Amino acid sequence: MSEMPKLKDALLEVADKVATLTFNRDDVRNALTGTNLIDDIIDTLDWVEHSSEAHVLVITGAGKGFSSGGNVKDMHERSGMFSGNVEDIAAAYKATIQRIPLKFSQISFPVIAAINGAAVGAGFDLTGMCDIRIASTRAKFGENFVNIGLIPGDGGAYFLQRVVGYQRAAELTFTGRLFGAEEAKDIGYVLDVVEPEQLLTHAHELAKEIASKPPYQVRQSKLLMRKAQVMNLPDFLDHTAIVQGTCHHTDDHKQAVAEFVKRR
Repeated sequence: MSEMPKLKDALLEVADKVATLTFNRDDVRNALTGTNLIDDIIDTLDWVEHSSEAHVLVITGAGKGFSSGGNVKDMHERSGMFSGNVEDIAAAYKATIQRIPLKFSQISFPVIAAINGAAVGAGFDLTGMCDIRIASTRAKFGENFVNIGLIPGDGGAYFLQRVVGYQRAAELTFTGRLFGAEEAKDIGYVLDVVEPEQLLTHAHELAKEIASKPPYQVRQSKLLMRKAQVMNLPDFLDHTAIVQGTCHHTDDHKQAVAEFVKRR
């Protein structure tokens, strides 16, 4: 059993094999830059990946917003990671915000975003890295980098089109417009929209259902869906056959089959 990470700007709780990471910097609308939230996210993802205590992660925000992404005040003052010449800023992006998509590409457990309020810029892109998104009726979304003369520098152009398709991703990226929870559901960006007081309950119910399933099989299913995006079909089926063969030799499979036969 590994020790839970000591977070600085977020809270981490575990119950029923579900970990909940709550951004706790409402004073800056849970901005990812200029806070410790990037490190908190990375440390949490690392811990859940190697922990037997949590099988699913729920990410949400405390206060009015989910995450405002980059700190615009720091951009205006050209301070922190936004200071220096082109090479300095590029290096800062690689050393900070781009660590998040790279870590998400390495984890094997399911992640659910419970979006309580505004998720814009890098905060919006973070939700796109999650497997499932559930939104409060108060949630607002925006790939709004173009509005402040930027591009999605955190991998958003990679993830968004994989969620909603190229054409819709292009429209949202090129216009930078904000849109609400119901539209997010209509375009397939979020799975469900619920009232604010029901958000965490709904997310945790889904997370607990997933966490109750055999963890090896759930993780391998996520990895298979990821590999299916980049592998050709023959290689993918070869890999699937090996994973399935391994599943046939697990205790979870043997017990489930025995119970199924017994019920019949």
